[in-house]
Amino acid sequence: MPAIWKGWRRKCPNCGTGPLLKGYLKVRDTCQVCREELHHQRADDGPAYLTILIVGHIMAPALLVVFTTWRPEPLILFTIFAVGCIGLSLYLLPRLKGVVVAIQWARKMNGFGNKAG
Repeated sequence: MPAIWKGWRRKCPNCGTGPLLKGYLKVRDTCQVCREELHHQRADDGPAYLTILIVGHIMAPALLVVFTTWRPEPLILFTIFAVGCIGLSLYLLPRLKGVVVAIQWARKMNGFGNKAG
């Protein structure tokens, strides 16, 4: 659980202080603080799938509630929910990538547990 929280904050899963990401989604090869090797990660499409799953499960019921309660104009409804979906996706994607990398690190997957290299 501590590694998952560190990943959510986009910090190194080992020390919790070094930045995990270089840029928006690129994972660093090694931690700048503790020199933990991070190049073993294989997050691939996992964070994107999780982002779509979470955003869909939040925004779809919200869209239904807003539409049935207030019946806004279609263009206003589309604009609000398009901006909401994009904003929530951009917020969640790097954090979920950090979580996926941290889970891999904590479970010693994909070579994380191998200190030989």
